[in-house]
Amino acid sequence: MNLDEYYQLGTVVKPHGLRGMVVAFLDVDDVSDYRKLKTVWLALPATPNQPQEYAVERVQPQTADRVLLKLKGVERVEDAEPLRNAVLYRPLADLPQLAEDQFYFHDVIGYTVVDENLGELGIVEAFYELPQQDVMAMRYKEQEVLIPVADELISRADQATKKLYVTLPEGLLDIYLGS
Repeated sequence: MNLDEYYQLGTVVKPHGLRGMVVAFLDVDDVSDYRKLKTVWLALPATPNQPQEYAVERVQPQTADRVLLKLKGVERVEDAEPLRNAVLYRPLADLPQLAEDQFYFHDVIGYTVVDENLGELGIVEAFYELPQQDVMAMRYKEQEVLIPVADELISRADQATKKLYVTLPEGLLDIYLGS
Protein backbone atom coordinates (compact mmCIF):
# COMPACT_ATOMS: atom_id res chain seq x y z
CA MET A 1 0.00 0.00 0.00
CA ASN A 2 1.37 3.40 -1.01
CA LEU A 3 -0.01 6.00 1.45
CA ASP A 4 0.15 8.67 -1.29
CA GLU A 5 -2.81 6.91 -2.93
CA TYR A 6 -4.94 7.03 0.22
CA TYR A 7 -6.59 9.68 2.36
CA GLN A 8 -6.98 9.70 6.12
CA LEU A 9 -10.60 8.99 6.95
CA GLY A 10 -10.25 9.25 10.73
CA THR A 11 -8.98 7.39 13.78
CA VAL A 12 -10.06 4.63 16.11
CA VAL A 13 -10.81 6.22 19.47
CA LYS A 14 -11.37 3.20 21.71
CA PRO A 15 -13.04 -0.20 21.98
CA HIS A 16 -16.79 -0.26 22.60
CA GLY A 17 -18.47 -3.08 24.45
CA LEU A 18 -17.30 -6.67 24.67
CA ARG A 19 -17.96 -7.88 21.09
CA GLY A 20 -15.11 -6.19 19.23
CA MET A 21 -16.72 -2.93 18.18
CA VAL A 22 -14.72 0.29 18.21
CA VAL A 23 -15.61 3.97 18.40
CA ALA A 24 -14.10 5.78 15.42
CA PHE A 25 -13.77 9.50 14.74
CA LEU A 26 -14.39 10.26 11.04
CA ASP A 27 -13.06 13.52 9.65
CA VAL A 28 -15.94 13.95 7.19
CA ASP A 29 -18.86 16.30 6.65
CA ASP A 30 -21.53 13.63 7.12
CA VAL A 31 -20.78 10.28 8.80
CA SER A 32 -24.01 8.79 7.42
CA ASP A 33 -22.39 8.90 3.94
CA TYR A 34 -20.15 6.09 5.20
CA ARG A 35 -22.89 3.69 6.41
CA LYS A 36 -22.20 1.30 3.52
CA LEU A 37 -18.42 1.30 3.92
CA LYS A 38 -17.04 -2.10 2.87
CA THR A 39 -13.32 -1.83 3.70
CA VAL A 40 -10.86 0.37 5.56
CA TRP A 41 -7.11 0.28 6.06
CA LEU A 42 -5.82 0.65 9.62
CA ALA A 43 -2.35 1.87 10.49
CA LEU A 44 -1.62 0.86 14.06
CA PRO A 45 0.43 3.24 16.23
CA ALA A 46 3.25 0.67 16.45
CA THR A 47 3.40 0.22 12.64
CA PRO A 48 2.16 3.50 11.09
CA ASN A 49 3.62 2.79 7.65
CA GLN A 50 2.11 -0.67 7.32
CA PRO A 51 -1.68 -0.30 7.14
CA GLN A 52 -3.72 -3.49 7.06
CA GLU A 53 -6.97 -3.93 5.16
CA TYR A 54 -10.08 -4.80 7.18
CA ALA A 55 -13.53 -5.71 5.91
CA VAL A 56 -16.25 -3.62 7.54
CA GLU A 57 -19.26 -5.52 8.85
CA ARG A 58 -21.21 -2.53 10.16
CA VAL A 59 -21.04 1.25 10.55
CA GLN A 60 -23.40 2.80 13.07
CA PRO A 61 -23.36 6.63 13.24
CA GLN A 62 -23.38 7.96 16.81
CA THR A 63 -22.68 11.70 16.59
CA ALA A 64 -21.78 14.22 13.89
CA ASP A 65 -18.22 12.88 13.75
CA ARG A 66 -18.24 9.48 15.49
CA VAL A 67 -19.40 6.02 14.51
CA LEU A 68 -19.40 2.54 15.98
CA LEU A 69 -17.40 0.34 13.66
CA LYS A 70 -17.52 -3.46 13.50
CA LEU A 71 -14.58 -4.98 11.63
CA LYS A 72 -14.45 -8.56 10.39
CA GLY A 73 -12.16 -10.69 12.57
CA VAL A 74 -12.39 -8.34 15.55
CA GLU A 75 -14.74 -10.31 17.79
CA ARG A 76 -13.78 -9.44 21.37
CA VAL A 77 -12.72 -6.40 23.35
CA GLU A 78 -9.25 -8.00 23.54
CA ASP A 79 -9.09 -7.93 19.72
CA ALA A 80 -10.28 -4.31 19.59
CA GLU A 81 -7.94 -2.87 22.23
CA PRO A 82 -4.80 -2.99 20.01
CA LEU A 83 -6.70 -0.90 17.42
CA ARG A 84 -6.93 2.08 19.81
CA ASN A 85 -5.48 5.23 18.11
CA ALA A 86 -5.10 3.45 14.76
CA VAL A 87 -5.45 5.70 11.73
CA LEU A 88 -8.21 4.81 9.24
CA TYR A 89 -7.43 5.17 5.52
CA ARG A 90 -9.43 4.89 2.28
CA PRO A 91 -8.26 5.01 -1.37
CA LEU A 92 -8.26 8.48 -2.93
CA ALA A 93 -10.26 7.04 -5.81
CA ASP A 94 -13.15 6.45 -3.37
CA LEU A 95 -13.48 10.10 -2.32
CA PRO A 96 -16.96 11.45 -3.07
CA GLN A 97 -17.28 13.72 -6.11
CA LEU A 98 -17.43 17.41 -5.29
CA ALA A 99 -19.34 20.20 -6.93
CA GLU A 100 -17.52 21.99 -9.74
CA ASP A 101 -16.55 24.95 -7.53
CA GLN A 102 -15.16 22.73 -4.73
CA PHE A 103 -11.84 20.94 -4.28
CA TYR A 104 -10.06 18.68 -1.85
CA PHE A 105 -7.07 20.24 -0.12
CA HIS A 106 -4.66 17.56 -1.40
CA ASP A 107 -5.76 18.32 -4.99
CA VAL A 108 -4.37 21.87 -5.00
CA ILE A 109 -0.98 21.30 -3.35
CA GLY A 110 1.53 22.69 -5.87
CA TYR A 111 -0.98 25.01 -7.56
CA THR A 112 0.01 28.60 -8.25
CA VAL A 113 -1.91 31.09 -6.11
CA VAL A 114 -3.27 33.97 -8.17
CA ASP A 115 -4.72 37.00 -6.41
CA GLU A 116 -7.46 38.78 -8.37
CA ASN A 117 -5.71 42.13 -7.74
CA LEU A 118 -2.01 41.29 -7.35
CA GLY A 119 -1.60 38.48 -9.90
CA GLU A 120 0.54 35.38 -9.36
CA LEU A 121 1.89 35.17 -5.82
CA GLY A 122 3.30 31.77 -4.95
CA ILE A 123 2.74 28.04 -4.62
CA VAL A 124 0.33 26.18 -2.33
CA GLU A 125 2.50 24.10 0.01
CA ALA A 126 0.14 22.70 2.64
CA PHE A 127 -3.09 23.05 4.58
CA TYR A 128 -3.29 23.18 8.35
CA GLU A 129 -6.39 22.29 10.32
CA LEU A 130 -6.36 24.70 13.25
CA PRO A 131 -8.99 24.74 16.00
CA GLN A 132 -10.43 28.06 14.81
CA GLN A 133 -10.19 27.55 11.04
CA ASP A 134 -8.36 25.71 8.28
CA VAL A 135 -5.55 27.71 6.65
CA MET A 136 -3.62 27.32 3.44
CA ALA A 137 0.16 27.73 3.48
CA MET A 138 1.64 29.49 0.45
CA ARG A 139 5.32 30.22 -0.24
CA TYR A 140 5.64 33.95 -1.14
CA LYS A 141 9.01 35.73 -1.42
CA GLU A 142 10.64 32.93 0.59
CA GLN A 143 8.11 33.37 3.43
CA GLU A 144 5.31 31.06 4.46
CA VAL A 145 2.04 32.97 4.22
CA LEU A 146 -1.09 31.53 5.84
CA ILE A 147 -4.38 32.26 4.13
CA PRO A 148 -7.67 31.43 5.88
CA VAL A 149 -9.74 28.89 3.98
CA ALA A 150 -12.97 30.83 3.41
CA ASP A 151 -15.31 31.17 0.46
CA GLU A 152 -14.82 34.96 0.55
CA LEU A 153 -11.05 34.55 0.06
CA ILE A 154 -10.65 31.48 -2.14
CA SER A 155 -12.83 31.77 -5.20
CA ARG A 156 -11.94 28.82 -7.44
CA ALA A 157 -9.39 26.25 -8.52
CA ASP A 158 -8.57 25.78 -12.19
CA GLN A 159 -7.45 22.19 -12.64
CA ALA A 160 -6.38 22.69 -16.27
CA THR A 161 -3.91 25.49 -15.46
CA LYS A 162 -3.17 24.36 -11.86
CA LYS A 163 -4.05 27.78 -10.49
CA LEU A 164 -5.93 28.68 -7.33
CA TYR A 165 -7.68 32.06 -7.48
CA VAL A 166 -7.93 34.13 -4.30
CA THR A 167 -8.82 37.63 -3.15
CA LEU A 168 -6.54 38.38 -0.22
CA PRO A 169 -7.51 40.88 2.46
CA GLU A 170 -5.64 44.15 2.13
CA GLY A 171 -2.43 44.10 4.17
CA LEU A 172 -2.23 40.31 4.65
CA LEU A 173 1.04 39.99 2.73
CA ASP A 174 2.49 43.00 4.57
CA ILE A 175 2.09 41.16 7.88
CA TYR A 176 4.41 38.40 6.66
CA LEU A 177 6.89 40.66 4.90
CA GLY A 178 7.16 43.14 7.76
CA SER A 179 6.25 46.06 5.46
